[in-house]
Amino acid sequence: MGGSSRWTAPARAILVVRKTHDSAKEPSMLILIDHANVDAIAKTLEYLPIDGVTTNPTILYREGKEPLEVLHAIKSVLPDGAQLHVQIVSQRADDMVAEARALRGEIGGNLFIKLPVTHEGFAAIPRIVREGMQVTATGIHSSMQGFMAAKAGARYVAPYVNRMDNYGIDGVRVASEIHRTLRTYDLKADVLAASFKNSEQVLELVRQGVGAITAAPDVLAALIKNPATDAAIADQNRDFGILVGERRTWLDLINDK
Repeated sequence: MGGSSRWTAPARAILVVRKTHDSAKEPSMLILIDHANVDAIAKTLEYLPIDGVTTNPTILYREGKEPLEVLHAIKSVLPDGAQLHVQIVSQRADDMVAEARALRGEIGGNLFIKLPVTHEGFAAIPRIVREGMQVTATGIHSSMQGFMAAKAGARYVAPYVNRMDNYGIDGVRVASEIHRTLRTYDLKADVLAASFKNSEQVLELVRQGVGAITAAPDVLAALIKNPATDAAIADQNRDFGILVGERRTWLDLINDK
C-alpha cells in the first residue's frame, strides 16, 4: 500500500462521422414555364428540361379563351408528373377552400393551388394543405411574407422578382433571403421565383440555389442562347463541309458506303 498513485481518466474515444456527398440525391432546381399559350408551351417542351407550368389570372386573360379549356389543353401537352399551378381568385378563405376543392376535382394530376399572401390567403393555406392539396403562396414582395407562408404550410413561395424591382425593392435579394431563411429553419418549402425581365435575374438565383424558377418562354430561351456558341458551331460545320462537301453529314457519308 506504500507510495501514492494518481488516478488517470481513460481517454474518451471520439467518433467523427463524415457525411459523404451523394450527387445523385442532390435536389435539382426546377424550371417551369410561366405562360398559358399551349403552342408556346409545347415548343418549349421540345427542347428544354421543363418541370411544369405556372399560370395566373392575367396570363389566362391574355389568351382570350375559356380558362378551363386552356388549363385542360396545357395539361394535355405536359409530361406525366409535371406540375400545373393554378391561382385561386376567391377573396374569402372559405371560398378559397371551396374553389381549391373544385379545381382538384376538375384538373387533378400534380396540381398546385396558388394562394395570395393576404389575410384570407394565409387563413386558407393550412386548411387546403390539411385536405391533401399542395399550395404555392403567390404575390410575395417581402422576405417575411415568404417565411410566414412556408410556416403556414405552403410547398412553394413565389416572390415576384421584377415586380419588386419596379417598386424599388431588390427582387433577387429578397428571393435569396427567403431561400436562406427556409434552409435555416429547415422548412419543407422552396422558393419558386417568378416575374423575370431578363435571364441575368434568373442566373443570379441559380447561383443562390433556389428551389425553382418560372419564366416566360422567351426568357427561358435566352438562358441557353449565346452568339459565341452559334459562331463556334458555324465555323466547325463550315470546316466539315469543306472536307466532305457542303451540307453533307455523317449520315450522308455512311449511306454512301
